Amino acid sequence: MVKSLYLGVATLALLAGGAQAQDLKFAPGEDARFNWASYEALKSMDLSGQKLRVFGPWITNDQVLIESVIAYFEAATGAEVEYTGSDSFEQQVVIDAEAGSPPDVAIFPQPGLAADMARKGHLQPLAEGTNAWLVENYAAGESWAALGSYAGADGETRQYAFPFKADVKSLVWYVPENFEDAGLEVPQTMEELKALTDQIVADGETPWCIGLGSGGATGWPATDWVEDMMLRTQTPEDYDAWVKNDLRFDDPKVVEAIEEFGYFARNDAYVAGGSGAVVATDFRDSPKGLFSAPPQCYLHRQASFIPSFFPEGTIVGQDADFFYFPAYEGKDLGQPVLGAGTMFAKMTDNAVADAFISFLQAPIAHEVWMAQTGFVTPHKGVNPEVYGDETVRKMGDILLNASTFRFDGSDLMPGAIGAGAFWTGMVDFANGKDATEVGAAIQSTWDTLK
Repeated sequence: MVKSLYLGVATLALLAGGAQAQDLKFAPGEDARFNWASYEALKSMDLSGQKLRVFGPWITNDQVLIESVIAYFEAATGAEVEYTGSDSFEQQVVIDAEAGSPPDVAIFPQPGLAADMARKGHLQPLAEGTNAWLVENYAAGESWAALGSYAGADGETRQYAFPFKADVKSLVWYVPENFEDAGLEVPQTMEELKALTDQIVADGETPWCIGLGSGGATGWPATDWVEDMMLRTQTPEDYDAWVKNDLRFDDPKVVEAIEEFGYFARNDAYVAGGSGAVVATDFRDSPKGLFSAPPQCYLHRQASFIPSFFPEGTIVGQDADFFYFPAYEGKDLGQPVLGAGTMFAKMTDNAVADAFISFLQAPIAHEVWMAQTGFVTPHKGVNPEVYGDETVRKMGDILLNASTFRFDGSDLMPGAIGAGAFWTGMVDFANGKDATEVGAAIQSTWDTLK
């Protein structure tokens, strides 16, 4: 029996419903696109009457979606799962763990918090072989396995978390009609993207819309640019060292990535309104130039959420589309992807938790959500034809073609850096400050935290 619990700031709602076969979103065996064999295989685990408590950040529509996935685990195994969703997950999961009443499985929206809890002894290692399974079955599998590998209380590194559900940030948005009218083609490499930028200028138009404004968080969109540029100019190992500050912010490698952002953002001819408008333009308003007549710009780099701020009625895939923010052909760094994702971790030794993590390895666990909305996966064993939305399928293809996946770097840094000095440093840089000076200022703040 599915039990749903949503804990809002001032709201507590308890919902209950059965997970009988007739309640499943897609009837087993009926749609040949789904991997029903992976569902049938779950029936070898008889967990009748056994209970599992799952706690995560998903509420409202996302809660309905995760419960539609959980229902297949219940129907196949007989287990009873209670899912709790909270908009204060990050705070509550720590409170529950320290009080000795953790959930069996927790869903972490950021690996940093999961790593911290593993180090404090609040997480249980996943089953032997999970790391190898991720390396083998996820595109850029070593990257994904590393996101869930942490040092425990004993200092030993183990696989403590299983990545499930990803978000893609390495995207450039455009209006296909504008490209067609201007005779432009989607670039395949960073060299071609820069050439396209110059071509648009040569044609008397403005290539980019860029906006860093976000109230008290002004500057954060630039951190994504720099992270993407780190992955396109330096090795994944350098990126990892950077987010841990083993590679300093004022290192020439980091300065180079900052200046790569400046190549686009600090050229008056490249940006709608000129470079002086970059900081003043709210990130929510910045893509609107794509849709003006005539266009104020032709390109906008932003993550998969940005269509929420497109003009009402915009149909993604028709009125607007995206392409992969390309890598340099000449740097031999593969096809890196910047993004985010959620991590499932065990917090108790409940054996049903191990069964549930193994369920997440089954293609059907991914395909049920894929066929609905808002879900992309690096799982190489799923059928891409299951995606209910062509736009999301294209994002899934970007993940499957990735040679390297890295989590948003600012989210992995200490809050004073990733949600502080990095933001303000990017504002200073966009306003004309030297990249080396900006890197040194951010580093000086990080030094005070040591």
